[in-house]
Amino acid sequence: MGGAAEGVGRVAGCTVRKRDHTGRELVAYPGEVLQRDGHVLVLRTAWAGDRRDLGFVVLEPSDRWREFFFPGRWFNVFEIRAHDGRLKGWYCNITRPPQITDSEVSADDLALDVWVTPRRQAQVLDEDEFAALPLPPDERQAARAGLAELLALIEQGAPPFDAG
Repeated sequence: MGGAAEGVGRVAGCTVRKRDHTGRELVAYPGEVLQRDGHVLVLRTAWAGDRRDLGFVVLEPSDRWREFFFPGRWFNVFEIRAHDGRLKGWYCNITRPPQITDSEVSADDLALDVWVTPRRQAQVLDEDEFAALPLPPDERQAARAGLAELLALIEQGAPPFDAG
């Protein structure tokens, strides 16, 4: 990531639109731009739902999130911290490359996810849901390549997986 975050000290908003594999919008929510350059869009967001135990992490309304969207890459990463700043881990989505404008970012979720613990132990989730999606072979291959790239970044402790 490197360098000072653009947008810090001024209010810069962005709407996040999560869509399914068909492009149908599932949810939209606001984010504050922390960094925006040709390599990454970083947003500050918050969990807006009720307390939810996913089995590997408990999401709570007081959690603080930083969301990372990478132009041209087939994944995004959500860093999740407790209200006291403790890192809970990273939730990663395999998606089509995001569409980023000045005021919004949207990504088509392809069901395949990765949970990463603070010790960078990765668990691939929902492979059966991904396998069931009616994707063209080239998109399925690109999504699998995105997963491999993501797992390599996790293993290396590369940004954003270098936080503690």
